[in-house]
Amino acid sequence: MNISILVFGSKQFLTTLPDQILDTTTFSVEVIADFHQAVSNIQINPPDVIFIQASLDDSIELCSWLKSQPQLSWVYCILFEDRAYQLATKSRQDLGRKWEMTATALRQGADAYIWQPLVKNLTDVNAQHQLILAQLSVGLRKAQKYRDLMRTNDLLSAIALADSLTEISNRRALEWDLPRQIKKSRHQNSPLSLIILDVDYFKKVNDTYGHLVGDRLLQLLSHRLRHNLRSKDTPFRFGGEEFVVVLTNTTGDEAMIVAERLNRIVGEQPFAINESLTIPVTISLGVASLQSEDDDKGFSLLNRADQCLLDAKASGRNQAVGCNYSPFSHLKAVSS
Repeated sequence: MNISILVFGSKQFLTTLPDQILDTTTFSVEVIADFHQAVSNIQINPPDVIFIQASLDDSIELCSWLKSQPQLSWVYCILFEDRAYQLATKSRQDLGRKWEMTATALRQGADAYIWQPLVKNLTDVNAQHQLILAQLSVGLRKAQKYRDLMRTNDLLSAIALADSLTEISNRRALEWDLPRQIKKSRHQNSPLSLIILDVDYFKKVNDTYGHLVGDRLLQLLSHRLRHNLRSKDTPFRFGGEEFVVVLTNTTGDEAMIVAERLNRIVGEQPFAINESLTIPVTISLGVASLQSEDDDKGFSLLNRADQCLLDAKASGRNQAVGCNYSPFSHLKAVSS
């Protein structure tokens, strides 16, 4: 297990932690003292455990923010109380007051609350370090359980998002992934394109040879598509004999090149259904690129590609047609 710890504190605070935590062979420790930088880092790469120095500006705000994020609530947050006025108050108050202060820290978002003694002797330091390491173990158990849960969820999601016939991603997977790719494209100011394709005269195959042969043809087509796409391209079975390929970081010009290559690869070699039956197949393809006015879910992008597919079929099938302007490729209209 690769254990990551984010320390929201000063370099001086780091020196008060047990030496075991600074062992780079066991832990990956990052020290940040700026609230906004810490939030950004947590969002991009959530750590397993966070150590927070209470005397640092915005320390309590970071605890509260972390627990307000449902997707990050599993991150174990340990608040280290080193504020002089709090420590002085603790030394003067009875046990009930100390419990009250601890409860306040936990309500503010901390999972654990550790006091830093004002006057330190070797016995106090050793006892405190044992407490820190014990709380760290609690946090790591929680992180491990979360990772196990995520692996289980990933497996279940893979089953739910895979097409049982072709073993590529299904329409539900596309509806989940396309909005993510659109958001990423706009955030990075990078192009995004997609292809919709289907088998020409597929109904005739089913009517002539039966649905089992049609299913086998779709399996072979999916295999050929999957093994002739770039690693960054993702194929989906959209429904029936229709497929969608999402092309990340791809302009309209580049998408047309991919579509024409797929058209050629499918059409040049007939599909061997079995030892005695080989069926020649062609496909029609529609190509579209993301535009600024497209919706975040991808409906308009898909609709535009589908219109291009209809144009390809109306123009005689067995071809690729692109039908929109891409701000990245200066492509107004392309057709094969």
